[in-house]
Amino acid sequence: MGGSSSQFTQEELKEYQELTYFTKKEILHVFKRFQILDPASVRANKNARLPKERIWSLPELKVNPFKDRICDVFSSSGDGDLSFEDFLDMMSVFSDSAPKNVKVEYAFKVYDFDSDGYLDKSDLKQVVDRLTGDQKLSDTEMEQLVDNLFEEADLDEDDQLSFAEFEHVISKAPDFINSFRIRL
Repeated sequence: MGGSSSQFTQEELKEYQELTYFTKKEILHVFKRFQILDPASVRANKNARLPKERIWSLPELKVNPFKDRICDVFSSSGDGDLSFEDFLDMMSVFSDSAPKNVKVEYAFKVYDFDSDGYLDKSDLKQVVDRLTGDQKLSDTEMEQLVDNLFEEADLDEDDQLSFAEFEHVISKAPDFINSFRIRL
């Protein structure tokens, strides 16, 4: 651990602690996980940006159907590649310590494929497609499912879900938070 703690000043660790849901020890552990993804690059420059494909090799993301969207949402450069700070933000949001409202906010961003601030039928179809994997729904089944979701969730009937509408639906799904986490 001594190697990674020397990478940061006490001031940097304190700042990271204030900006995340982690203790200093957890921040150092997250840095070790980041460093393992590309030891040479990170050793040469702790601010290295790692390609999203490297991030996808994390066991928690390897099988996640939204791994590309997760990296896109947390990438400060917008290309899906992550710096350590981006990685730390991602790990913090997915940690058990992050509050439910933060997890819901980021889930909304992940599911908002066109990044327009709303979930429309196209976004929801992509979510369902990714969740069903090889068990693809027929066009009729997909339409019925998305229509049912909108009937339940689209309170203002504008054919798109605002964040408030999404948050309202998620509040009825207590298991949602359990699926939106990464273990340290």
